[in-house]
Amino acid sequence: MNSELQVIAGGGDTGADRPARNQGMPLDLSWLRDARVNRSAVERRAATLGTRRTVKKDWQAAWLLKAVSCIDLTTLSGDDTPGRVHRLCVKARRPLRQDILEALGAERLDVTVGAVCVYHNMIEPAVEALKGSGIPVAAVSAGFPAGLGPLETRIREIEVSVAAGAREIDIVIDRGLALAGDWERLYEQLRGFREACGAAHMKAILGTGDLATLRNVAKASLVAMMAGADFIKTSTGKESVNATLPVSLVMVRMIRAYLERSGQRVGFKPAGGIGEAKTALVYLGLMKEELGRDWMEPALFRFGASGLLRDIERQLEHAATGRYSAGFRQPMA
Repeated sequence: MNSELQVIAGGGDTGADRPARNQGMPLDLSWLRDARVNRSAVERRAATLGTRRTVKKDWQAAWLLKAVSCIDLTTLSGDDTPGRVHRLCVKARRPLRQDILEALGAERLDVTVGAVCVYHNMIEPAVEALKGSGIPVAAVSAGFPAGLGPLETRIREIEVSVAAGAREIDIVIDRGLALAGDWERLYEQLRGFREACGAAHMKAILGTGDLATLRNVAKASLVAMMAGADFIKTSTGKESVNATLPVSLVMVRMIRAYLERSGQRVGFKPAGGIGEAKTALVYLGLMKEELGRDWMEPALFRFGASGLLRDIERQLEHAATGRYSAGFRQPMA
């Protein structure tokens, strides 16, 4: 892999290269009233994302290495144990087999995932397993996945997760407020969540599969960013419909509009149903075309995924050897 491609592929996110925190802004209801989405145009654009840009050979390997560094490696199961989380964190530190990296000429790259995402009770085992790696622990919070508990309880949940060592908090919005158009109340709740996060970065999960319309997705994106979200995220992974390209396109264009108006950069995290390397490449292409090169970095882009890493490692082994391996050759992802 030549040096130019290593620039594309290299570099995990230790937190040092993160942009300034999104400080938010006062709620602008006139901006929400004026928000419009042309659904047919969005769907036409989304349909071209996988066909207009293709990356092959070394370039594809470099993009897949970059995708690895943007993964929030996730386990959100009711049967999670400290042992399972420890194994996941070992994989997070060394997500790719050394022989694959050597075959690609990428053995000097410090490739790690972007974060490890867990429930609150697994924060401390994850922090301990990741000590010294620079990989942040993200915790789902604020009544995940429904977001319907008492507000005081949701805020306290955030506070105790930050105290336990979470450096990123994936909060979930009350979708009922968005569906009812109660943007003022949603904004105030999110400001409270942002304050409770303190120094931890806040990723706001919109639950887009429950929001009914792309216009609601656009408005919820804007409200979350105005309230100070450092990332906006499509889904909990628990809805019947999770990340889709039309929804993602609307959200990244709201990120661009917010940047133009406020001067503040906000990250994007598609989550749920992203399990194939070829899909990851399409999302990276979306970020590059709509927001630019900076949004191909883990500081501003993440995949919420549990199984994606396995397929990326399989595709990278093919790039290195010309052969596809059986799934059992990839350690747990």
